[in-house]
Amino acid sequence: MNAHLPAIQVVLPLLAAPVCVLLQNRKVVGVWATLVAWASFAIAITMLVHTMEHGTISYALGGWESPLGIELRVDVANAFLATIVTGIASMVLPYGPGSATLAIPEDKQYLFYTAFLLCMTGLLGMSVTGDAFNVFVFVEITSLSSYTLIALGKGRRALTAAFSYLVMGTIGGTFILLAIGLCYQMTGTLNMADMALRLQPVMGTRTVLVAFGFFVVGASIKLAVFPLHQWMPNAYTHAPSVVSAFLSATATKVSYFVLVRVVFTIFGAAYVFGTVHFEWLLMPLSIAAMFVGSIAAMYQTHIKRLLAYSSMAQIGYMTLGLSMNSVEGLTGGLVHLFNHGLMKGGLFLVVANITFRLNSSKIEDMAGLARKMPWTSLAFAIGGLSLIGVPGTAGFISKWYLVQGALVKGQVWLALLILMSSLLAVGYVWKVIEVMLLKPPTDRVENTKPAPLSMIWPVWVMIGSTVVFGLWTTWTGTVAEVAAETLMGLR
Repeated sequence: MNAHLPAIQVVLPLLAAPVCVLLQNRKVVGVWATLVAWASFAIAITMLVHTMEHGTISYALGGWESPLGIELRVDVANAFLATIVTGIASMVLPYGPGSATLAIPEDKQYLFYTAFLLCMTGLLGMSVTGDAFNVFVFVEITSLSSYTLIALGKGRRALTAAFSYLVMGTIGGTFILLAIGLCYQMTGTLNMADMALRLQPVMGTRTVLVAFGFFVVGASIKLAVFPLHQWMPNAYTHAPSVVSAFLSATATKVSYFVLVRVVFTIFGAAYVFGTVHFEWLLMPLSIAAMFVGSIAAMYQTHIKRLLAYSSMAQIGYMTLGLSMNSVEGLTGGLVHLFNHGLMKGGLFLVVANITFRLNSSKIEDMAGLARKMPWTSLAFAIGGLSLIGVPGTAGFISKWYLVQGALVKGQVWLALLILMSSLLAVGYVWKVIEVMLLKPPTDRVENTKPAPLSMIWPVWVMIGSTVVFGLWTTWTGTVAEVAAETLMGLR
């Protein structure tokens, strides 16, 4: 049965999406989509346990063995990513059925769940496929459904944000397709493992160099690597909060994984860091993102835009780990991939609670909110401490691994920059907490009441997990380290 799990992982949400169109009833569709997400989460955990104990799962679609046929290939890294995607979906979807949390009429909400499951299909497909062209196919499935989800936000700005993302996403997807075409031209295969072997004799050609450049630019646009991040602030700000929670916690993480796969699986560290010296470009951009993102967040007046720029800084930490070209650095990047998904997904759900009651995402309108919505405000405070990297939270563990990676490379200056950039996060986190806790309540806040329990428990599952995985670090650290060693070909 385990041999078929990679196919089931992708096919289950894909087939469930059109069922939502047939059912249409809002409550029935909400329960259906949630059950699909939970089932997918169970499959992902099963695959992760299996790969940790027994190694890679390879599935040949249609019985055609690789490299001729399409292969679904799941190792620890793939299963780890699938677990993150399905786990976040399992928390966001139960939050979604409340009509007030979505910016669309009740009779159209089945379309939201359809697009959500299609987006989930694309993300899981990118996570488990071993075929380069299918990476592009699943990128497009994810992108098209993401544009739809973002456009569901209230007001015309949501449409503008979706269109901006569409333009940038199309450019990114085109670059990825061109890179795949050039690699196919040089190797005659689309299987990523086979492509990596056939590229070795032609690594010195200009075509391979151009293909690598196209791959990097395409994946970086999807990942929102600085300075290719322009689409992200508006997309996260104007999308429905549940959509922002899901996309911020999963879409950029899968794009990061695609970039890591391109670097270590297809082209190889020897070429990328030894010949091209990719770290000379990626490390400065990562450091710039860490500082520019945090500084930009300090000046925001809307909490969703603040969190969007915070994501830009957090992505910088992940790409910094990749640029170190070491097990320690990549482990830190993968741990942060997991931890940031919990932190940012939980914080955007906190914002959904706030906008549900206040009908506003302006920070100034949240004055005194801690007195009326104490559990929601406390969740934001804990999530914010994790963004900073306070000991006892998941964010601290991520940065600890990155600091270790810098010290192993003898780059003390880099470790100091990581610590300094973490202190900048205090500025924008405290900015919100100060307004919630110390300022007198506004009339808007005085007339509000706490969010319902159905909206509180998903928030606390995710925010509480940042504390759990900040204290119990064995699981995430071990899995991320094994995944890093697998990606770097050390296992």
